[in-house]
Formats: sequence, C-alpha cells, structure tokens
Amino acid sequence: MRLQGKIALITGAARGIGLTFAKAYAAEGAQVILGDINLAAAEASAASIGAGARALRLDVTSQESLDAAFAEIAATGGIDILINNAALFDAAPIAEITRQSYDRLFSVNVAGTLFTMQAAAKLMIAQGRGGKIINMASQAGRRGESLVAVYCATKAAVISLTQSAGLNLIPYGINVNAIAPGVVDGEHWDGVDALFAKYENRAPGEKKKLVGEAVPFGRMGRAEDLTGMAIFLASPEADYIVAQTYNVDGGNWMS
Repeated sequence: MRLQGKIALITGAARGIGLTFAKAYAAEGAQVILGDINLAAAEASAASIGAGARALRLDVTSQESLDAAFAEIAATGGIDILINNAALFDAAPIAEITRQSYDRLFSVNVAGTLFTMQAAAKLMIAQGRGGKIINMASQAGRRGESLVAVYCATKAAVISLTQSAGLNLIPYGINVNAIAPGVVDGEHWDGVDALFAKYENRAPGEKKKLVGEAVPFGRMGRAEDLTGMAIFLASPEADYIVAQTYNVDGGNWMS
C-alpha cells in the first residue's frame, strides 16, 4: 500500500499500459483517475477496477479539455501523481513522412505531455503538498530508427522535457521522472507490425517475432513489467530521484 491516500491521474488509461498502471496503482491504495479521450471506454475500465477508480474525459491536445479536467480534479481532492501515458505511433521512410502524421504525433506525444504536465504542476504547486510526475518515454527516444523518425523524435523530446521539468519543479517538491519501455506486446502491436510488414516486405507477425527474439531477456515486454517502476517512482522511496529516465526494456538499451 505504498500509494495509500494518493490521487493519481493516468492519461490514455482506458486500455493497454495505462489501464495496467491504473490497476496496479489501485492495488497500492491510490485513488485512480482514468483520463482518456474515449470516455465510455474509460468508464468501463474504471468500473472493472471498482472502488477508488473513476473516469474523466481528457483530450491532451486540447487546452480547453485540460482546463476542464483539472478544474474537476481540483474540486474533487486534487492530484498527487500524474502518469503522462497518452501517445500515438506511426512509421514511414523519410521520403514518405507526411506533415499530417508529424503534426499528429507531436501534438499528442510532445505537446500533450508538456501541457498535461504543466496543468498538473500548477495544481500541485497551488496545493503545496508536492507530487510525482512520470512521463512515458521509449527506447525509441534513445536512438534513431530507420522507419520511425518522427516517433523517435517525439520520445527524445519527452526525455528532454523530463530533464528540464525535473530541474524546474523539484524546488516545489515535485519529482519529474520518466520510464523508457522497450518493445511492449499488446493490441497496438498489430498496427506496428502491419506498418513494418508494409515497408520491410515482411509477412504479418514476422516483425513482432523478430523483435521479441532480439530482446536480451528473451521476449517482448508486457505492460505488467512496467508497473514496478511506475509504483516506485510515485512512492516516497523515489523522493531523491529527479529528472531521470529509466529503461525498462529487458536489456535492449544500456545507458
């Protein structure tokens, strides 16, 4: 019960990694707010967790949506923990990247992370009780990848934002850190695999199999593999950790 009495907002929490985090936080005693652009899905997910979980419509690309969401959060107990999890993926060779794809990914992955973090920080500062902010980066933010230039750039930006925000907010008792997963299995990988099948002329499922085999641990990650770090960074045990990005990737990247 390391998060007993804490209120946590997790973005993109209707499914996947975000929902797994929400379940883990609830099990640790936190009150969990599942923020998602799909309110119906978030409500169903919150109901599956039970007492201590509630849904909130949140579009991280809209300042109006952020303002409304954080006004509601402020009126219902405030916030102690934010996990910036909402993100999008796309892939294409440099010659085929579109401005539409670029704008979409940067709007969610970078601006969404920044302005959700800003809204949470403002409320945490006003509350005067500190807080923990955890941004979701990626091993893709540590290096370039041939077909994933825009996504890699967005996650590199998340790492940089984590460093700057961590330095800026720690005087208020707000710790900002990040998690960099490797390849994590889940429904989103059907789309990822299809993109690599298209651009690398592979059979469906082949890319997923290959990347799983290449992980030193011996398999792709699972959402549950990330929860230990997410709980730790939100707990008092991580009070002296500031502006760091932790790889949780089965040994894919060493830094």
